[in-house]
Amino acid sequence: MATDPRRLAFLLAVHRAGGVLAAADLLHVTPSAVSQQIARLEAEEGIAVLDRGPRGVTLTAAGRVLAEAGERIEGELLEARQAIAALGEGVAGTVVLGAFQSAIRAVVAPMLVDLAEQYPGVEVDVREHEPADAIRMLRAGDLDVILLERDVDVDAPAPRGVHDVPLIDEPWRVVVPAAMPTPERLDDLRDLQWIGAVPDTAADRALRRLARTLGTSVTTRHSYFDFDTALALVAANQGAAMLPALALESDVPEGVEVVGLAGLGSRRIVVRHRATRHEPGPAVRAVVDAMVEVTRDRELA
Repeated sequence: MATDPRRLAFLLAVHRAGGVLAAADLLHVTPSAVSQQIARLEAEEGIAVLDRGPRGVTLTAAGRVLAEAGERIEGELLEARQAIAALGEGVAGTVVLGAFQSAIRAVVAPMLVDLAEQYPGVEVDVREHEPADAIRMLRAGDLDVILLERDVDVDAPAPRGVHDVPLIDEPWRVVVPAAMPTPERLDDLRDLQWIGAVPDTAADRALRRLARTLGTSVTTRHSYFDFDTALALVAANQGAAMLPALALESDVPEGVEVVGLAGLGSRRIVVRHRATRHEPGPAVRAVVDAMVEVTRDRELA
């Protein structure tokens, strides 16, 4: 009896997820459906592909061979889909994209022009959301693609069921009121009054990381999410702020000085999409690839 290669996807999911229950969650099917497909694979091949023990299941030597075959098939199909997508033929649909202001301005908006030329059948619905809201909406299916920010010092792997693609690393800058002496080294930042970022944003984590580097605590006032808000407060002589380079590409208000210092680190922008048996679809892949392309040679001073 010939093996149905579609069953290899179930074996591969068990291998990657570490068990039948976890594989079912990854594939969005029931555990019994996974077990049935594995049983049929074993019947078709006439061999056991799983060792079932009290601590769970592991692949047999034959199972590992078949799982590797499944990975090769999966890789070849992905390459074929990417080649087809590169032709721009038959790729159509609406992609709902959630992102924050500076990412829309620096990544999403420039991408839309190139995307329209290469994939005229793909329509992007851009929606501005804070990252925490965007993560929930992606999980709920209300968004197809989201852009996230993170301080690279606390980078973390994507959770199960989604995939992150790094787009760009941009250096952090210190912005200070022009009336303040210009900082020339990290130690000059030790006693500054800071404009506070919303907790758990990349800017907040970067400032806390800077405090640890300096071996001190930082004093903050006010609270901002939008970088333009921070710039306005700095211009009003309310304190200094840590902002990423992309946020400073547009006009900086009078009365604000931008300072780059070694040791401030960088902010990473990543694009996240769902990663299941059926996702990402061709339209989502086209949008992700377009954002990778538009940021590939981006230079940040």
